[in-house]
Amino acid sequence: MTTSTAQKPFAPACERNQQPILDHLQTIFADVDEVLEVGSGTGQHAAFFAQHLPHLQWQPSDRAENLAGITAWCSDAQLPNLRMPVELDIDKPWARKTVGAIFTANTLHIMNWRQVQIFFIELAQHLVASGKFVVYGPFNYNGRYTSESNAQFDKWLKLQSPYSAIRDFDAVNALAKAAGLTLVADHAMPANNRLLHWVKSAATQHSTKAQPGL
Repeated sequence: MTTSTAQKPFAPACERNQQPILDHLQTIFADVDEVLEVGSGTGQHAAFFAQHLPHLQWQPSDRAENLAGITAWCSDAQLPNLRMPVELDIDKPWARKTVGAIFTANTLHIMNWRQVQIFFIELAQHLVASGKFVVYGPFNYNGRYTSESNAQFDKWLKLQSPYSAIRDFDAVNALAKAAGLTLVADHAMPANNRLLHWVKSAATQHSTKAQPGL
């Protein structure tokens, strides 16, 4: 028995951005057999990407309070390569094995900076050698917003939480380098977003100490 669409959480932004993201993931994940999605949110991305990337296993994850909605999307999709979501809280150790790729969308600006640091420490431990890490969302460059809409969005974020903010690309890339990741591509996306693609080096040494906040 499937769940009706009306009972599933829905984000219009996911509906708009999933195809542009997929256009890149089809190439980036062409040789990947398993992806861990961190912060699956509504579950829309998990269902859509699993449907269009049938060669890989898609593992959604999120905090406990979001799992029911993600499960509804996964149950309705009925895809053999889409797993049921697992709980993953950035503030807790990740209880899962290593994986060939990690994907996250619109999460870094929701986390506080300390959580962003922890995220990179954890993913360095859970990505296999030559594993891929892909992030979608807005970023600042050279300490500046890339658009007026991003500036307004950042103001809105800070009203929701003083610790949320659009992150600066250089600061995030510094965390990636410390985790043994090398930037492969930085793609411009619709609505003033970016899609960043890193690869973990074959022999990585990473620090388990978070860097000072910005």
